[in-house]
Amino acid sequence: MTDNSLLQVERVTKTYATAAGALTVLHEVSFALGGGESCAIVGPSGSGKTTLLGLCAGLDEPTTGTVRLAGQSLQGLAEDDRARVRNESVGFVFQNFQLIPTLTALENVLIPLDLRAGRADAGAERLARELVDRVGLGPRMHHYPLQLSGGEQQRVALARAFINRPRILFCDEPTGNLDGDTARAMVDLIFGLNRERGTTLVLVTHDLELARLTGRILRLRGGRVIADEPT
Repeated sequence: MTDNSLLQVERVTKTYATAAGALTVLHEVSFALGGGESCAIVGPSGSGKTTLLGLCAGLDEPTTGTVRLAGQSLQGLAEDDRARVRNESVGFVFQNFQLIPTLTALENVLIPLDLRAGRADAGAERLARELVDRVGLGPRMHHYPLQLSGGEQQRVALARAFINRPRILFCDEPTGNLDGDTARAMVDLIFGLNRERGTTLVLVTHDLELARLTGRILRLRGGRVIADEPT
């Protein structure tokens, strides 16, 4: 692993306590990504893909092993400190959108900057409007999530993920809840925005066509890396 990697995952294991005993869902996973690189994490259901994505993004902590994100070790950080690293360096697109229903599309996009002290100003709103326009929702920016289709909600989530100009974007099944045409449009947006901003991309998907659009595929089975291959 190189010191200039934007994301470094080294011998990461994740174990959960269950009524039946310890359940290990990831076994000593290691990989690294540099700036502007892209990687798809693929594998059958239950292989640990989403767990690995959450550990990489600092949403959870590994049982053993280390994760370094944007030069910062996440090991032993309090949740507030991990949240700060995420807010400064990470964009995240969830499969189920995770929009706040009482906020408009524009207000949802602004949330990460509202959480960053001193950034939610007139310039922030201008940037949010530009991103909402960029994902094709300019005329609907004042609509609430329930007034938007699933594809439109996912586009709001994508605009929100880019509002902080993240160095790395994590996507969890970004097309999993979308129909074919809408999914293709979302893929074009994700890769288009990524190229424009030079962001590193890590996505979890069951769609091998989508995975092959990235520069590298990490294949998991039973919580272990069984292949790490360029596309």
